[in-house]
Amino acid sequence: MAPKPSATVRYTAMRLGIFAGCFFVLWGLVFLGVLPRGLGDSNLLWVLVLAIVVSAPLSFVLLRGQREEMSEQIVGKVDRAKSRLAENRSMEDGVREL
Repeated sequence: MAPKPSATVRYTAMRLGIFAGCFFVLWGLVFLGVLPRGLGDSNLLWVLVLAIVVSAPLSFVLLRGQREEMSEQIVGKVDRAKSRLAENRSMEDGVREL
Protein backbone atom coordinates (compact mmCIF):
# COMPACT_ATOMS: atom_id res chain seq x y z
CA MET A 1 0.00 0.00 0.00
CA ALA A 2 1.42 3.37 -1.04
CA PRO A 3 1.81 6.00 1.68
CA LYS A 4 -0.98 8.60 1.77
CA PRO A 5 0.28 12.05 0.71
CA SER A 6 0.07 14.88 3.19
CA ALA A 7 -3.31 16.60 3.43
CA THR A 8 -1.54 19.93 2.99
CA VAL A 9 0.11 18.79 -0.24
CA ARG A 10 -3.21 17.45 -1.57
CA TYR A 11 -5.04 20.67 -0.64
CA THR A 12 -2.38 22.83 -2.28
CA ALA A 13 -2.38 20.72 -5.44
CA MET A 14 -6.16 20.83 -5.64
CA ARG A 15 -6.19 24.59 -5.06
CA LEU A 16 -3.61 25.10 -7.83
CA GLY A 17 -5.64 22.82 -10.08
CA ILE A 18 -8.78 24.90 -9.55
CA PHE A 19 -6.80 28.07 -10.26
CA ALA A 20 -5.28 26.61 -13.43
CA GLY A 21 -8.68 25.41 -14.62
CA CYS A 22 -10.19 28.86 -14.02
CA PHE A 23 -7.25 30.51 -15.76
CA PHE A 24 -7.56 28.41 -18.91
CA VAL A 25 -11.36 28.72 -19.07
CA LEU A 26 -11.15 32.50 -18.64
CA TRP A 27 -8.28 32.74 -21.13
CA GLY A 28 -10.46 30.90 -23.64
CA LEU A 29 -13.42 33.20 -22.96
CA VAL A 30 -11.21 36.28 -23.45
CA PHE A 31 -9.72 34.76 -26.62
CA LEU A 32 -13.23 34.11 -28.00
CA GLY A 33 -14.32 37.65 -27.12
CA VAL A 34 -16.92 36.62 -24.54
CA LEU A 35 -15.02 38.54 -21.84
CA PRO A 36 -13.33 41.89 -22.53
CA ARG A 37 -9.62 42.04 -23.14
CA GLY A 38 -7.39 44.02 -20.79
CA LEU A 39 -6.14 47.49 -21.64
CA GLY A 40 -3.20 47.49 -24.02
CA ASP A 41 -0.79 44.68 -23.18
CA SER A 42 -2.42 43.86 -19.83
CA ASN A 43 -4.41 40.90 -21.19
CA LEU A 44 -2.40 38.28 -19.24
CA LEU A 45 -2.57 40.29 -16.03
CA TRP A 46 -6.33 40.74 -16.49
CA VAL A 47 -6.85 36.98 -16.91
CA LEU A 48 -4.60 36.20 -13.90
CA VAL A 49 -6.49 38.60 -11.61
CA LEU A 50 -9.84 37.35 -12.84
CA ALA A 51 -8.75 33.73 -12.33
CA ILE A 52 -7.72 34.51 -8.74
CA VAL A 53 -11.05 36.23 -8.06
CA VAL A 54 -13.05 33.33 -9.51
CA SER A 55 -10.98 30.47 -8.09
CA ALA A 56 -10.90 31.75 -4.49
CA PRO A 57 -14.61 31.27 -3.71
CA LEU A 58 -14.69 28.04 -5.73
CA SER A 59 -11.81 26.66 -3.65
CA PHE A 60 -13.50 27.80 -0.45
CA VAL A 61 -16.66 25.86 -1.29
CA LEU A 62 -15.26 22.85 -3.17
CA LEU A 63 -12.31 22.13 -0.87
CA ARG A 64 -14.05 22.50 2.51
CA GLY A 65 -13.60 18.83 3.43
CA GLN A 66 -9.98 18.81 2.34
CA ARG A 67 -9.31 21.99 4.33
CA GLU A 68 -10.82 20.41 7.46
CA GLU A 69 -8.70 17.26 6.98
CA MET A 70 -5.60 19.43 6.61
CA SER A 71 -6.51 21.36 9.74
CA GLU A 72 -6.96 18.14 11.74
CA GLN A 73 -3.60 16.87 10.54
CA ILE A 74 -1.86 20.12 11.52
CA VAL A 75 -3.56 20.18 14.95
CA GLY A 76 -2.43 16.60 15.54
CA LYS A 77 1.16 17.45 14.69
CA VAL A 78 1.12 20.53 16.92
CA ASP A 79 -0.34 18.52 19.82
CA ARG A 80 2.35 15.83 19.43
CA ALA A 81 5.07 18.50 19.35
CA LYS A 82 3.65 20.13 22.49
CA SER A 83 3.55 16.81 24.34
CA ARG A 84 7.17 16.02 23.33
CA LEU A 85 8.22 19.46 24.53
CA ALA A 86 6.42 18.95 27.84
CA GLU A 87 8.10 15.54 28.25
CA ASN A 88 11.52 17.04 27.54
CA ARG A 89 10.92 19.80 30.06
CA SER A 90 9.83 17.33 32.73
CA MET A 91 12.93 15.20 32.05
CA GLU A 92 15.14 18.27 32.38
CA ASP A 93 13.45 19.22 35.64
CA GLY A 94 14.06 15.70 36.97
CA VAL A 95 17.75 15.88 36.06
CA ARG A 96 18.15 19.30 37.68
CA GLU A 97 16.68 18.06 40.96
CA LEU A 98 19.36 15.38 41.21
